[in-house]
Amino acid sequence: MYKIRVMISGDVQDVFFRISAQDKANELGLTGWVKNLFNNAVEILAEGERDDLSVFAGWLHEGPPNATIEKISIEWEEQSEKEFTSFEIHR
Repeated sequence: MYKIRVMISGDVQDVFFRISAQDKANELGLTGWVKNLFNNAVEILAEGERDDLSVFAGWLHEGPPNATIEKISIEWEEQSEKEFTSFEIHR
């Protein structure tokens, strides 16, 4: 079990980024959350199997069709158990 913390900046707000990330995370069976930040960035915390997180991280480099990713930071961490039961959009 692994967890990633992702910070993404660029044109990532008002382009359905959060809902698209939630849909992709649910498709991959990941749990965690996504939220907009005040500096026009998006923060994501996702947990699951390493392979599924790798696919998710790859998707995050592109994002939904209307998004433009300028900078992405991904921190990986191994963990022993799940912290979340679903993947939520935080406001």
